[in-house]
Amino acid sequence: MSQDDNRRPIAARNTGWAQRLSATLARSSITPNQISVLSIFFAAIGAAMLAWVPTVGGLVLAAACIQLRLVCNLLDGMVAMEGGRKTATGALYNEFPDRVADSLLIVALGYACGLSWLGWLGALLAALTAYVRLAGGSLGLAQDFRGPMAKQHRMAVLTVACVIAAVERWLHGTHWSLLAAAVVIAVGALLTCITRSAGIARQLNDKDAA
Repeated sequence: MSQDDNRRPIAARNTGWAQRLSATLARSSITPNQISVLSIFFAAIGAAMLAWVPTVGGLVLAAACIQLRLVCNLLDGMVAMEGGRKTATGALYNEFPDRVADSLLIVALGYACGLSWLGWLGALLAALTAYVRLAGGSLGLAQDFRGPMAKQHRMAVLTVACVIAAVERWLHGTHWSLLAAAVVIAVGALLTCITRSAGIARQLNDKDAA
């Protein structure tokens, strides 16, 4: 099994801006682990905007912070792998900040739409998608990054919801788009746990049959 088998496929790695920025960071004193932790900082700001300042400006800032969080998630791996700055603790920093950032944003989404329990449920299910993926890896299988609601899908839904909610709040003072996003993320994460678990079971059965 190659290293790429356990690396999330991200099309943006092949873009010029990402390659130039990662090369610049690789030549600096900034470490991949520091970039990973920085993603929590952006997620925390985005979550604060969602939960406490869900104004038009706050929602736009939340959307921007979600995307900056994803940029950090992209660059930490590129600096580590393509930039030759891989560390012994890199695998931990690649996973743990992701779980914290996901939880902050999805829990805040629940509070923003008025259903805190839905945010907590979505965060739990999002964490379980990663647990199932890593469980497959621990069994000797390539990690399964499929959706329908993997991390990049969750963050895309949340980003779009924040932008739509900003317009919605400006025009009508409502936040139905945030509620819709919370439902989509929770249900989608549950389906992702099911599809990944089924995929792992199928591969294990195929290995046993062989």
